[in-house]
Amino acid sequence: MPEYLKKRFGGNRIRIYLSVLSLCLYIFTKISADMFSGAIFIREALGLNLYVAVVILLSITALYTVTGGLAAVIYTDTLQTIIMVVGSFILMGFAFNEVGGYDTMKEKYMNAITSQTTAPNLNISAKCYTPRPDSFHLFRNPITGDIPWPGLIFGLSILAIWYWCTDQVIVQRCLSAKNMSHVKAGCILCGYLKLLPMYLMVFPGMISRILYTDVVGCVVPSLCKEYCDADVGCTNIAYPRLVVKLMPKGLRGLMLSVMLASLMSSLTSIFNSASTLFTMDIWTKIRPKATEKELMLAGRVFTLVLIGISIAWIPIVQTAQSGQLFDYIQSITSYLGPPIASVFLLAIFVKRVNEPGAFWGLIFGLATGLSRMIPEFVYGTGSCVSPSNCPKIICGIHYLYFAIILFVATIVMVLIVSFLTKPIDDVHLYRLCWSLRNSKEERVDLDNPWPNISTPPPTLPSLFVSESVQDVSCWKKTYNWFCGFDQKTKKLSKEEQEALQQQLTDISEVPLWRNVVNMNAIILLAVCIFFWAFYA
Repeated sequence: MPEYLKKRFGGNRIRIYLSVLSLCLYIFTKISADMFSGAIFIREALGLNLYVAVVILLSITALYTVTGGLAAVIYTDTLQTIIMVVGSFILMGFAFNEVGGYDTMKEKYMNAITSQTTAPNLNISAKCYTPRPDSFHLFRNPITGDIPWPGLIFGLSILAIWYWCTDQVIVQRCLSAKNMSHVKAGCILCGYLKLLPMYLMVFPGMISRILYTDVVGCVVPSLCKEYCDADVGCTNIAYPRLVVKLMPKGLRGLMLSVMLASLMSSLTSIFNSASTLFTMDIWTKIRPKATEKELMLAGRVFTLVLIGISIAWIPIVQTAQSGQLFDYIQSITSYLGPPIASVFLLAIFVKRVNEPGAFWGLIFGLATGLSRMIPEFVYGTGSCVSPSNCPKIICGIHYLYFAIILFVATIVMVLIVSFLTKPIDDVHLYRLCWSLRNSKEERVDLDNPWPNISTPPPTLPSLFVSESVQDVSCWKKTYNWFCGFDQKTKKLSKEEQEALQQQLTDISEVPLWRNVVNMNAIILLAVCIFFWAFYA
């Protein structure tokens, strides 16, 4: 994704900016949150300290991520997806059987009120421990709703554009597909799977509050600290508590593997993408002549640094947004993601947008987002029992509304600066923006005025093939295997490079499979609309 922005706008500052910001978002919203949620489950199942659980989770994940790279991530994800779906369906069946069915769940949930609602020196309002009247509705009051419907429709859509369409973790998987039909099919399958969490995770979590009301629905800070080591609430342990307490021993082990598989699946993808961003967009600027071995080692050392910073960030994750992990992730994304989404959309659909406009729009968006995020961390997000002291003028706007405002403001800034500065000639934009997507003209890259001269970087692994190796020591072989190095490499000829490049950039589709995936996309949209209307 940073490489696309470099081709679209030229220069290096936007590419480096996006890489650095993406790595920061990995720390704030992905690695630390995944490690925290995984550690919660391990702690619930085994009774271990939170940070001991984090070390165990990371050790298992790092072993095959570091040694296997993206290929290991894809193969393990495929197996883990099957395990996750099957195990989650089993737990859902146990949960609904225990509570007495869906209709009974709706009735009991509204009455799942903890018996411990008082504490010395605290005046706890009834709204802090009473289930919301709109708990079974997706569209909630635009003013008083915890997730107001305009923010849900427009704000979350902006965040979804950033995550699903421009985030390196997701896009890197699409780029590994064999052809365009495979890309579409993978995205559509992902969309079908995304219909399941309402039934596999949300409803079982609500059932957990019914069965373990005093723990999951606790509001007294001292009791919450005792139950889940977080005085702002214990909703994060709802699903793990259901698994540990409800399922029989054998199936409990299956679900433990399901949860760990889910979290390791996310972590492995993040580690691999973070390594790619750091080595290709940052380290190569520091050391332009770095060898393939150096890039691999630098990426893996950086991954360890990233993990260390993320572990240090876990205490903030634990107490943010009233202890609700979903709200924490969405809020941080709302402060940092909309500028990226706006620049990518404008880069694709507005040919007139240029590099100064995109860059200063990103800087403006970052400054605006940080002006909300930093005070929120300084004052804390608080909880229903102990509200934050953050001034209303800064923290009073719901984070999803803030995402909409930030998105629109960034678009305006990008367009103003772009129209006040020199446009980019079409010769540099062929097949890089929507209006020129079908152009057959030869594109001249902004940083390469000679279109017929293309020198592939010598560190790109795809330009090498393995060859028979001479005898080396066992220790050397082990080292090379662990680090993913070839014992001996051979450069491809110019003709082989051109054939490989043509294969990698071919976006043609077989008509039959193109129609199959396109029809499935339409069906999926129709199903989504039905569910939104049903649970409105």
